[in-house]
Amino acid sequence: MYNTKKSIAYYHLPGLFEFYELYREFLPLFRKHREYFYDWCEIGSIYGAPADCIWGGGRAGFGEQEPEEVLELMQEYGISARLTFSNSLLREEHLSDKKCNELCTLFEKSVGNGVIIHSDLLLEYLKKNYPGLYFVSSTTKVLTDFEQFLNEVNRKDFQYVVPDFRLNKSFDKLNTLSQMQKDKVEFLCNECCWFGCKDRKRCYEAVSRKNLGENFLEHYCTAPNINHGYRFSKAMTNPGFIGIDAIQNIYLPMGFSNFKIEGRSLGSALILEFLLYYMTKPEYQLHVREEIYLDNMLDLF
Repeated sequence: MYNTKKSIAYYHLPGLFEFYELYREFLPLFRKHREYFYDWCEIGSIYGAPADCIWGGGRAGFGEQEPEEVLELMQEYGISARLTFSNSLLREEHLSDKKCNELCTLFEKSVGNGVIIHSDLLLEYLKKNYPGLYFVSSTTKVLTDFEQFLNEVNRKDFQYVVPDFRLNKSFDKLNTLSQMQKDKVEFLCNECCWFGCKDRKRCYEAVSRKNLGENFLEHYCTAPNINHGYRFSKAMTNPGFIGIDAIQNIYLPMGFSNFKIEGRSLGSALILEFLLYYMTKPEYQLHVREEIYLDNMLDLF
């Protein structure tokens, strides 16, 4: 397949509500001192959900920032805001939820905002009621079979599709995609989950039940070294990890340009490490740390 080499990687960053304070300091720095950052990358979107959103999934949201303030920040810097509404267990009675509908009404007012989604029931509802939003097929669908993933890419409903991270290195198959299909693929770069995990879908369903406020049996991860929690150093050893060298030398030349960074359930100090690694030139990483930690006295811990 002929590849249209891409020159820009678009990062889709975590914590729209959860890490508002961090982005309020980082985004002005990114604009004012663009020389600190790689010229081959841009911010494609920032995604997340506030606390107590029953449509939420993937991770339990904990962001407390006012939605109007969040949207104003994204508009100021021309960044797409994505609501993470990837609950996989929604029923008809959940569609009338006041808080989630108000969020969609607010975010639809600005052009270029979207929703990360799992449930086809919710998808049809949003298409009918909020046609100004675009839709992203969530990685919570755990699309590990390439043909299922390809079918998802071919759905006209979705502007982007995030495959399971275990498809990240399926280069022979990925390279058979047309350029139009490649433009819809958004790779999850820094997953720390055990590559051999067979319970990923059940894990996401447990989060969905929690967001719905339902009684459920807690899901206990059985992955090796689970007690260590998320560590970026561990994620870098994952067979599905996508680092900056691979982005520049493999994915962009193949015609892929969208890359998702996970981390909504992590601390803002670790999110800053992602921003440093994926976006910041090594010689300026200390400058960025000092601006964030020292000049602004931001409490990241």
